[in-house]
Amino acid sequence: MKIILQAEPFDSYAMASAYQVQHLPQGQYGATVSFVGSLRDFNDGQDVTRMTLEHYPGMAERQIEQVCQHAAQQWDLIDILVVHRHGEITPDEAIVLVVVWSAHRADAFDACRHIINYLKQIAPFWKQETGPGGRRWVEVNSADPGAPPANTAR
Repeated sequence: MKIILQAEPFDSYAMASAYQVQHLPQGQYGATVSFVGSLRDFNDGQDVTRMTLEHYPGMAERQIEQVCQHAAQQWDLIDILVVHRHGEITPDEAIVLVVVWSAHRADAFDACRHIINYLKQIAPFWKQETGPGGRRWVEVNSADPGAPPANTAR
C-alpha cells in the first residue's frame, strides 16, 4: 500500500503502471480498478479557473492510510495506490488517483469506490476555487449520484 501527497502534476496512468510493475507479483492479480479525479472548469454553476487544495501534512496521510487499511480488511485485495495533489491545480489536471488490485473485479471495484468516497467526503482537504467572481471556499463536495456514503471504521 502506498499513499502519496504531492504538489506536482502527475500522469496517473504512468504512475499506476510503474507501481504495478515495481510492486506487484506477476500472475497474482486478476483485476485492476482505477479512478482518476480531475478538476472541472465549473462547480455549483460557477466557472472555475483554478483551485488551491490545502491539507494538514501527516494527518491527511494517516487518515487515508486508515481508510485503505479498512478497505483491505473488508475486501480481498492485493495492493492499493493513492496519489493526491495539493497546492495549485488547474482544470483538466488530475487531483487524485486511486488504484486497487485484487484477484477478482468485485472486490477491486467495491474497495476503489469506498476509498474515493472517503476521499471526497471525509478526508482532511480544504478547497478554495478561483473564478471570474473571485475566490471561494468549497464547503461541501459535489455529490456522486447513487454513491453510498463513505463507510469508515475509525
